[in-house]
Amino acid sequence: MHSHAIVIPTRDKLFNMGEFFRMSPGNIITAILLGIGLILTIMRFTMGIGAVSNLSDNQPWGMWIGFDLLCGVCLAAGGYFTTVACYVMGMKHFHSAVRPAVTTAFLGYLFVVIALLYDLGHPLRLPYMFFFPGTTSVLFEVGLCVATYLTVLFVEFSVAPMEWLAQKFPFLLQWRKFINKCTIILTIFGVTLSTLHQSSLGSLYLIAPGKLHPLWYSAFMPMFFFVSSMAAGGSMVIFEGMFAHKGVHHYMDSTHLREADEVVFSFAKAVSLILFGYFLLKLTDMFVQDNMHHLLSGYGAWWLVEMFGFVLLPCLLYAKGSRERNIKLCRFAAANTVIGIVLNRFNVSMIAFNYALPSSERYFPHIMEIFISMFVVTMIVTAYRFIVYHMPVLYEHPDFKDAH
Repeated sequence: MHSHAIVIPTRDKLFNMGEFFRMSPGNIITAILLGIGLILTIMRFTMGIGAVSNLSDNQPWGMWIGFDLLCGVCLAAGGYFTTVACYVMGMKHFHSAVRPAVTTAFLGYLFVVIALLYDLGHPLRLPYMFFFPGTTSVLFEVGLCVATYLTVLFVEFSVAPMEWLAQKFPFLLQWRKFINKCTIILTIFGVTLSTLHQSSLGSLYLIAPGKLHPLWYSAFMPMFFFVSSMAAGGSMVIFEGMFAHKGVHHYMDSTHLREADEVVFSFAKAVSLILFGYFLLKLTDMFVQDNMHHLLSGYGAWWLVEMFGFVLLPCLLYAKGSRERNIKLCRFAAANTVIGIVLNRFNVSMIAFNYALPSSERYFPHIMEIFISMFVVTMIVTAYRFIVYHMPVLYEHPDFKDAH
């Protein structure tokens, strides 16, 4: 562990903030984006949603829903994907990937809720759903499941901060022991909730058959959203790991480094099969709905780009990379898949939505909407860095060796 220069917080020095104040290009860009985002946040909550967005009655759900919610929830699926593989299926060689995956998932869901405050006309009314539940509403089910799963992720994630703070506050060890005993229950509860709300995000668009292009609209959208979330979850574990190895490599212990490649190859095999199944499902749905004639249009060409360039291609790259144990090819396939998931959610929520309207009435995100989304992503990255610099996420804490 010491060979990787891991700075482990002690009782007398809990914080390691020096990494944030180095004059590096990354820190400078982060500071600029956070500053711009803070200004836009003040504008949003003092001048109203119309001052920073192009949302309208024709398009009440725009980039903040398409990217921050649909993409954010989907790309945070690595949490349930990894914990099920490790704790339910007994694949213990994924053990080192669990904490990074749960941390990323927790931050993803947390900032989905924060980003949602920008999109709501009355953000202070977000808790109203708990007091006035619309039990027949898909949106209520999504909100309830996301809130509950965020709580589950917080409990799963809380073991890391407990180990960080245990030297100064020993009573936290009791909470840590209790959570470790509940691991299997939390994992099963988490995957059940994920199954519900990942699919229900697709159900939200079932109410718009006349607005969403036929190539993307389907009665099976809930299933498509859930299956694609599994591919996104596995790919995000590989994708996030790729950047972690470059940016915070010195916070990884020998166990994490030794198991990292096997996690990538195993996930690559799984995601390859999932993407192939997803491709066949989408292709079958297109034939069943008799949408072949739409393939001759511009939207048809775009659908083919999505299906072949961002579903079938990464599927084949994953298969080849895992068979030949080519780590770079697997990572490229992961990036391709993540881009494809984002493209699909953009197609459903913006590009293929209101397709029949003239271009003058179509929605395009305001530059401020784009910067606010970048601000949210920057906050996620900054929070992740803070956690990695202080908590045993990429390494085992020496006081809890072999106890994870």
